[in-house]
Formats: sequence, C-alpha cells, structure tokens
Amino acid sequence: MSIRIAERWFERRRIDPAITLLWEPHVDPLIRCNIWHLRGRDFDLMIDTGLGIASLAEAARDLLDKPVRAVATHTHYDHIGGHHEFDACLVHPLEAEALRHAERSNFASLYKADIPEGIVASIEASGYPLPDVLVTAVPHAGYDLRGYGLRGARGAVATIDEGDRIDLGDRSFAVLHLPGHSPGSIGLWDEANGLLFSGDAVYDGPLLADLPGTDKAAYAATLKRLRDLPVEVVHAGHDPSFGRDRLHAIVREYLDLWEAS
Repeated sequence: MSIRIAERWFERRRIDPAITLLWEPHVDPLIRCNIWHLRGRDFDLMIDTGLGIASLAEAARDLLDKPVRAVATHTHYDHIGGHHEFDACLVHPLEAEALRHAERSNFASLYKADIPEGIVASIEASGYPLPDVLVTAVPHAGYDLRGYGLRGARGAVATIDEGDRIDLGDRSFAVLHLPGHSPGSIGLWDEANGLLFSGDAVYDGPLLADLPGTDKAAYAATLKRLRDLPVEVVHAGHDPSFGRDRLHAIVREYLDLWEAS
C-alpha cells in the first residue's frame, strides 16, 4: 500500500494566550483526539496526547518552557499515545495501571481489520464510516504502520479523583469524575471562567455508547450532571468546542436516543 509522507504531523490553533489546541490532521476523525496545552504560572498541563505516532513533545517544544503534567482524561489509545514523553502524568485511579502499562493494551491499531466486527458495526452505525487504514499519511519515510503500538508512561503517574484540584498558580481546575465512556473518565472544570475540558464524557459528534468498558447508566448520569454545570465553553476530546446551548442540545439528543432504544 502506498501512503504519502506528511510535511508535519501536528497542526495547532491558539485559542487564547493560555490555551492551545493541537491535533493530528492525517488521522481518521474516529481517533483524532483534541490535545489541549494549558499554560500556567507555575507549570503547564497537556490534556491528552493523541496517538503517539509522532513526537508531541518535539512538535510542541516551543510551547513547553516550564514543567508539564500530562493529564489523561481516560486511557483509550487515541488519548494517551504521547504520555510516555512526559515526566509527570495525572490519571484517575481506575485507569492508572492502564496508563502505566499502556503497552499491554488489548487494542491499539491503525487498521480497521484489527477492530472486532461487532465494534466496527456499532461505530459505523453511530455515524463514523471507517476506512481500511485509519491514517492518510505517515510521519516519515519507512514508518511501519503495522508496528504501531502504545508505550507505558515512563514518568511518575499520580492519581486524581473527584474533589481534587489542579492549581497552576494563576488558575485552578476542579477534577470531575465523569464515568460512562470509560470507568475512569475525568474532566477539568474551571468554574471561575466557565470552562470545561470534558475528554470524551461529552463531545459534539456521534455518540459511541457500545464500546468495551462503556456504561450507559453511568454515562446518562454524567451527562445530566454536565447539563447542570454553569458552562460557558466545553473543550472536548474530539470535534469542535461548543457553548452551553449546544451542550444542552447534545445531552438531550443522547438521552432521548437511549430512552427510545
């Protein structure tokens, strides 16, 4: 199979002086994770790290002028591929071992054929048609798509849970445990500014509620909880950011879908 070589692997957009969005444009939307760099006075956060196909730390080198803590909103492979590049990682206790030993993941592939047929059917029925290969380019000549895999976190892994706070010195985030998409899904809530970094607890795209490890009852409770937050902007794990009205519409759509099923 012939596949082109990307001129660069990551794209980025500055949201404001403290927030930069990075993403992997050559990756299929199903596994194209939003990677959020948050600049703080005392240290920075990297919220999720993408697939790990190319070096995130190298691509973001100009942004990383102080210590960085890499947050995993959950440990699906499209969100933790670059965590091994950072010296300090934060994750929910239920998924800490999955981050420490990501190389043992039972699924991390760039090929549709490697996804179980039942999961493919569910994903495509939700509105994500899958190509045979989940990338449209490689980062450099000789890159082995078949050799792709995760690496376990090499730095310190600390756990964060509901009620904890992450204080960057000039802004603070409450940790929210948001189970449903995965058991240890978390969000970061900046109540002072009405900003929610939601991971995959809610995003503006087709709902995937039948993946291994998902829990519809917990998911519904999480969505109702998020609906009641005084959110101004949601920066999610996939797809574009959105505001309060769209959050309410997404929650209503998902809950109506489940109640009708």
